[in-house]
Amino acid sequence: MRLNRVLMLAALIMFVCLAPRPRTRAADVSNDHKVSVNWQKVLLVSKTTPTLQVVVMPPLRPGSKIHDQLFETLRSIGADCVRYVPWLPYPRLGVAELEPPTNGKTSWDFSLIDPMTLDFFHATQGHSTIINFSTVPQWMFKTEKPVPYPGNPNEATWTYEQGTELRDPNLKELGDYYARLASWYTQGGFTDEYGNRHESGHHFSLPYWEVLNEPELEHFTMPEQYTARYDAIVTAIHKVSPRTKFVGLVLAGPSPNMGTDFDTPRYFEYFLNHKNHRPGIPLDMISYHAYTEPGVGEADSAYPFTFFEQADQFIREVRYIEAIRKRLSPETRTALDELGSNLPADREQGKPGYVFTPISRRYWNLSGAFYAYLFGNLAGLGIDVVGESQFLGYPTQFPSVSLVNWETGKPNPRLWVLKLLRDNFAPGDQLVETSASAPNVFVQAFVTRDGKRKLLLVNKRDEPYALTLPGAAGAEIDYVDQTTGMDPPAKKQSAGEHVALKGFAVAVVTLR
Repeated sequence: MRLNRVLMLAALIMFVCLAPRPRTRAADVSNDHKVSVNWQKVLLVSKTTPTLQVVVMPPLRPGSKIHDQLFETLRSIGADCVRYVPWLPYPRLGVAELEPPTNGKTSWDFSLIDPMTLDFFHATQGHSTIINFSTVPQWMFKTEKPVPYPGNPNEATWTYEQGTELRDPNLKELGDYYARLASWYTQGGFTDEYGNRHESGHHFSLPYWEVLNEPELEHFTMPEQYTARYDAIVTAIHKVSPRTKFVGLVLAGPSPNMGTDFDTPRYFEYFLNHKNHRPGIPLDMISYHAYTEPGVGEADSAYPFTFFEQADQFIREVRYIEAIRKRLSPETRTALDELGSNLPADREQGKPGYVFTPISRRYWNLSGAFYAYLFGNLAGLGIDVVGESQFLGYPTQFPSVSLVNWETGKPNPRLWVLKLLRDNFAPGDQLVETSASAPNVFVQAFVTRDGKRKLLLVNKRDEPYALTLPGAAGAEIDYVDQTTGMDPPAKKQSAGEHVALKGFAVAVVTLR
């Protein structure tokens, strides 16, 4: 989910070498790669929740041919901390007051927003959520002339967000808008700007509210501006939903110079300093995003090198940001709630003559392995939320990001990998000392909360590997690879201490 994916992804690519490396020699792919686990040496107790984000798209609306299947798929995953984002391309599906209040009249209208939002609440019932109505009504910003929006709610626009300065410098107008949004869903309704009551009948809880989205790119918001707007929104929402916790920053990426003049680390330094906030403002959690993308014209045989080199760069950046957080606000948690991959063809989708390029099945497995690799490493860094992006994409809406088949609404391998992680790992598990001699296989051992010994294995290459794992005889192996296709994770039992992995496989080995 991006305002300008070219700007955001180009910056991450700047920090890594995209030149293809020689493929692994056949001699390296053998049965003598050994895994060693010290089950008594606990590195840390996991805080990490694997999850996903749901971005509002027209196929989520009632009447869509895949509507029912989409929400059944979402329900079946059973994830916690699911991020829900009515986002800028569809103003009528995400902005509840599209026109400014004038002459005693307001334009408050939830008729298009509620059906999808209620379906989301019902599909995630019993699980925590992160709600982010990210798009501020455009009329609140100073512009030379009013900014139009499509009358057709299904028509996308990329020009709705304009301006950098809010028309109300005191930020009351901004805070009040979000307080009324929260009140609509938690308090059964709200009173509008002219004292008129609007009834919803909704009394949902809002565990987390994420404040705005990628502010350094949306409205080109500076750290000082964002911090002030965060404080205004949090103060207002807390009055109507005092138990809600808040997620702040929501940056497009951690790297400095993200194709703009912004020094991104300064956002963390400024926002996480409590002295820069109103008294009593909570800093419950911060979030930021990252995507990987091959270079234009890059051979698909080089994709694995690009994906995992960029993953390693991002992990280094996370360590740097975590050092800032621990220094300034150690009680604040971290959500990396938008992690994904793109193919270069997605850059062309807004241009005349765009033609969808079919996506190979091996890409979905590579992207799933990329996410599993990030999850395993970020769990080792103590990150709280690791969210895969995004539930639904389709031609003209970043198809290579999708976790489901946009024709059927059923999971593709990216979502099955998430399901595999969700079903096997959770906060409270212990990460123990693990090493492996296979250069292109990631291995991390866990002792789960119920005492089971499990290993996460991720094959970073489209080549088979066989690992020797002491104690693996009779182990259960759940896996997603190119043989499982669009089907759920498969299961097999290890006959000995050798565990075989096919290309881009993600496997969980549960020892007896």
